[in-house]
Amino acid sequence: MLLQASITVATRIQPLAFCHIRQLGRFHRASILHLNRILFDTSEIDKSDTSVSGRQESGVDEAPMATVTLPKDDYRTIHIAKILGLHNGDSLRAGTVINPSDEEDEFAGLLTDDATITWLPEGKIKKAEPTKNGDPPGSLCISIPQPPKTYLSTQSSDEGMDDTPKVSLLLALPRPLQLSRILPMVSQLGVDQLILTNAMKVPKDYFGSHIFRKPEVLRGLLMEGLAQSGDVRLPNVHVTKRLKVFVEDELDELFPLDEVVRVIAHPQRRDIDGREFGPAPLRMTDIEFPKSDKPRRLLVAVGPEGGWTEPYELDMFRDKGFQQITLGTRVLRSDVAVVSLLSLAHEVCSKSE
Repeated sequence: MLLQASITVATRIQPLAFCHIRQLGRFHRASILHLNRILFDTSEIDKSDTSVSGRQESGVDEAPMATVTLPKDDYRTIHIAKILGLHNGDSLRAGTVINPSDEEDEFAGLLTDDATITWLPEGKIKKAEPTKNGDPPGSLCISIPQPPKTYLSTQSSDEGMDDTPKVSLLLALPRPLQLSRILPMVSQLGVDQLILTNAMKVPKDYFGSHIFRKPEVLRGLLMEGLAQSGDVRLPNVHVTKRLKVFVEDELDELFPLDEVVRVIAHPQRRDIDGREFGPAPLRMTDIEFPKSDKPRRLLVAVGPEGGWTEPYELDMFRDKGFQQITLGTRVLRSDVAVVSLLSLAHEVCSKSE
């Protein structure tokens, strides 16, 4: 997914300043990820061994619950060798991602702080440890231990400690390059549902991006944010090219108005003469929650770079119970607006509890 780039030594004919910029750029690409939990897809687990339930019933404690073998050039292998500098037998934080589509998989949602590693040297390298310059000696086997050192992320919910994100995001598609930056931020902050939608100011060709043509790319970007946060739960992603149809036919089912606060981010409305009219937008801390015994949830709608279209899209959202909020008079890029709004939304939900 991410390639480890080496720093190129400048030749004599290259200007010094040019070489310095070039080296900095390559170093940045090589260290883009900072992993606080090594995450795997359930498809990466070696399932040739006994299943989780089979191991538990047999009472075998010595054998690991599951193992994952990563190739030498995998970005996680490189991170463990170069950044963490781990040796055989060392432990690390690991987990397997979970989303609604694979809740039935017995390996989904595993969490542990005691996974152990074993280096498998390849080629001319004989020592089972990172090389002197920090490169992996070969592929890497990671062993996930038996309970109680490993548990399912759903156990906290069973014990009455449901820490599933209470915030969801409806996002009008930004430019594909910007979307690739936003997705890790979204999963890092934590959302329950992520709706990626069209809007009147969204070019149709944005949906032709490789992010949508290759689902593994979108999933990988979300996993990047999870690895930073230490969580294992992927957002439930919905992609819709028809905003009006989604708002009229699917919105109430996903986000019942008696359970979920709906807010739309947009500045104060103005007429053609620039005069303000209509209700003044609220701040996030001023929104009203519905009366309900269930945990309070929040849906935030963020428009495209040019904002939601007035009055059509704003009126459509308002008719569906959206409260209009603002971050102030400054014009923000989509990535800045998303991070700011999600941070405020989580803060409001935590206080409302």
